[in-house]
Amino acid sequence: MLNNALPAWKALEHHQQTSPLRTLLDAPNRFGDFSLKIPGLLLDYSRQRVAGDTLALLQNLAKECDVVGWRDRMFAGEKINASENRAVLHTALRRPSNEELFVDGMDVMPGIHDTLDRMKKFTDAVHLGKWKGHTGRPIDTIINIGIGGSDLGPRMVVRALHNYHVKGLTVHFVSNVDGADLYNVLQTANPDTTLFLIASKTFTTLETMANARAAREWAGAHFRDLAAIKQHFVALSTNEKAVREFGISPENMFPFEDWVGGRYSLWSSIGLSIALATGFKVFRQLLEGAHEMDNHFRTAAPEKNAPILLALLGIWNRNFLKSDSLAVLPYSQNLELLPAWLQQADMESNGKHVSRDGETLTHATGPVVFGTSGTNCQHSYFQLIHQGTDIIPCDFIATLKPDHPWPDHHAMLISNMIAQANALATGRDLVASGNDPQRTFDGGRPSTILLLDELDPFNLGQFLALYEHRIFVQGIIWGINSFDQWGVELGKVLAGDLLKILSSPEKSEQNDIVSHIKQSGFR
Repeated sequence: MLNNALPAWKALEHHQQTSPLRTLLDAPNRFGDFSLKIPGLLLDYSRQRVAGDTLALLQNLAKECDVVGWRDRMFAGEKINASENRAVLHTALRRPSNEELFVDGMDVMPGIHDTLDRMKKFTDAVHLGKWKGHTGRPIDTIINIGIGGSDLGPRMVVRALHNYHVKGLTVHFVSNVDGADLYNVLQTANPDTTLFLIASKTFTTLETMANARAAREWAGAHFRDLAAIKQHFVALSTNEKAVREFGISPENMFPFEDWVGGRYSLWSSIGLSIALATGFKVFRQLLEGAHEMDNHFRTAAPEKNAPILLALLGIWNRNFLKSDSLAVLPYSQNLELLPAWLQQADMESNGKHVSRDGETLTHATGPVVFGTSGTNCQHSYFQLIHQGTDIIPCDFIATLKPDHPWPDHHAMLISNMIAQANALATGRDLVASGNDPQRTFDGGRPSTILLLDELDPFNLGQFLALYEHRIFVQGIIWGINSFDQWGVELGKVLAGDLLKILSSPEKSEQNDIVSHIKQSGFR
């Protein structure tokens, strides 16, 4: 049975929340009743189109979908990723070393912390100048080559923690198979002082390995000795055989397990670029913050559980208010890459139309996620969000403490954010608009404000884990597997077939764009 046949789902379909949002906001203690404060983070959902009975019905849905049971199975290491017969244990990467966690009869915690210890030693060696390049010079440039989860998460965190960067070390990220991405970075790099991190779970990803081979050729041409790459290339992977074949010693390989999904892997050795950019102590604080949110998710009552609440509000907007999109709007320039990370985390996880049991769904699943930093977004697409024909819920994200020395700037930033949220909620009627219909705002457009105390490593880790768990809860309620991504695979297969045709000197028999490209002097 699909979850939209459950009694709680049917009750929500018949539930009528008719009070205008501006009326809901006028209720006594609206903010107190519709906000949640946990250490380091405030979740203000008072501008959502919900009342107390709405939330009660949503909590009933979570109960009927057994969200708590699925949560406990995930943390226990059960193989809830059924299509790939894998556990889902990115949360284990943030657990302390004194805990045990068994998968297939083996305690996985010693292996996790052995890798963390190796990451610390390596990071310290680079920072102290003990790890030197082939010519004996210390490393001053890190280039992370990866794509998807091996790029978006680390890139976003390194950008977010800009104020924690180690002086004298520059970290770059290369992801696109377009050679211009790598070429542009290499223009300012010195082979003698550059270290490449090749981040690929399988070490077979087409884009990553094409860039890795090009980087190896670049380094080899400089040193005139491919053996020199030992001091300039490190692998972040699960595939030791492929790493060896590439020419990287297993001593320079930092592994992680197949129960770490790519888009959930920044907490693993894939996060080595974070540790190198900021120092291992900062990386450890990031993990500790995520673990704190894991504990909150595991122990807090559902009605006071931040991931569950955030997920249920999203379910209400997506399935019952029929919103197709979600705007994620960090009013923090250092969080400007958060929407890109969340696009993959959310849309690759919950962009499914088939249930865990293989049934075609008859209800909507993941929304389209987009966003940019505020206040830039206000001068871009906010016209559509305010007065367009679609209602687009918004997540506004900000920090109490600024990341810079100009408090006046921060006051302007926060006032803009709150003003936008209020305008979306309350609108402006025809009278207030001077009887000009084009100046009216319907209002009733929902938003949530997520306010971090400050953008430090601990709070950032906690905040990112909040979104990870929100995605998980929504996947359970939609009855889908949030941890596979078969939709990505077909394009990869077809691209491989087309590459063979485009690379062949023979004339293409196809009368389509491929033939046109080959006949137009391609390559």
